[in-house]
Amino acid sequence: MIICIRLISTAGVFFMDGTIAPLPDIKCLADKYNVLVFVDECHATGFFGRTGRETEEYFNMIGTIDIINSILGKALGGAAGEYTTGSKALIDLLQQRSRPYLFSDTLPPFVKFSKSSSAVKAIDLIENNSSLPGPVAENANYFFELKCKISILGDNHPICPVMLGGARLASRFADEMLKRGIYVIDFSYPVVRKDRARIRVQISAAHSKIDLQQCIQDFAEVERQLEVIK
Repeated sequence: MIICIRLISTAGVFFMDGTIAPLPDIKCLADKYNVLVFVDECHATGFFGRTGRETEEYFNMIGTIDIINSILGKALGGAAGEYTTGSKALIDLLQQRSRPYLFSDTLPPFVKFSKSSSAVKAIDLIENNSSLPGPVAENANYFFELKCKISILGDNHPICPVMLGGARLASRFADEMLKRGIYVIDFSYPVVRKDRARIRVQISAAHSKIDLQQCIQDFAEVERQLEVIK
């Protein structure tokens, strides 16, 4: 007998747009049709939500998502590796049937879940100091308050895309920003749609208000220089 399990799969935060998945609506839909919810939290783990517990916490939905997957290579110290959370039955199944788990090599020492690993230290910091994600959110909100000067999209997440359109324009824009001491990355087709090339800004807790003000000012100047603003 074949048993089919239906699943809604989504990112918690969409990494190219900085937009947040509407988890309450998704969960409501899942409950209505009796399906599971899977959320990829790679761009939320450790810094998004009041204490860094991802989009579940952002929407006050802790413990309501069936399957969460994330990685250790972003906010958690840059270590390799990833993890999946879910019911015991699900984890037991993955340990028997998941190819990346079955056919993987051992993790390097700086990742292994020992007291000295960088990943564990990063998790300990977050668990023992719930104020750490605060400065990230504060800086992201401040950056969005200044966004009227340039065309930024997103949902007040630390990923802030500046939309430009053409690939060549985005490349030139990134070069001009680097000349001003600001390192940003341009993304164009095939990573994004042909007409949706962009500069992606990533805000961190290390940025000061002066840094953010200067960044916005330089963005506005380069937009005028390259005639992005007509």
